[in-house]
Amino acid sequence: MSNSTVKRVVIERFDREILRGFVNQQNFLTAVGLELMSPDGSVAVVPLEQIKAVSFVKDPEGSGVLSERRTFMARPKVAGLWVEARFRDGDAMEGVMANNLLQVEQYGYNLSPPEAAGNAQRVFVPREALTELQVLGVVGTKKKRPAGGAAEQQFRLFAEDEPHAANNR
Repeated sequence: MSNSTVKRVVIERFDREILRGFVNQQNFLTAVGLELMSPDGSVAVVPLEQIKAVSFVKDPEGSGVLSERRTFMARPKVAGLWVEARFRDGDAMEGVMANNLLQVEQYGYNLSPPEAAGNAQRVFVPREALTELQVLGVVGTKKKRPAGGAAEQQFRLFAEDEPHAANNR
């Protein structure tokens, strides 16, 4: 694993066990599970059906996303799809995912968590972990401009040919 693609993760499982280690960001997901290298250097494959959330973290000894705030306090500022993920165990969390659906992973979803200043910078949630992924809103879309343009919709206070009498006094 080269340093540029190795990321620190905290894996939170449904049995409440927490695994810490490193993944190769380019190919950590396989059909059988997630390839995790532990801090001691051993490599294991964790089955996706056991994983609730994979937090890509700043501090590997810190908490994962499920120990932080799980909902946005206000409408998110990050552009994308604002979603609510409902887990198999009834738990839920909000996040923002890419608005480009071609970026959706085959095995799950990458989300930006609500707590921007928290330890978790990004979260991967396997499809097997969810019962529902509901879109709450679309953030940061380009606004449609009126067909006529802004100049035609602007009303005038003074007639075009009338000199400004107030300025000439």
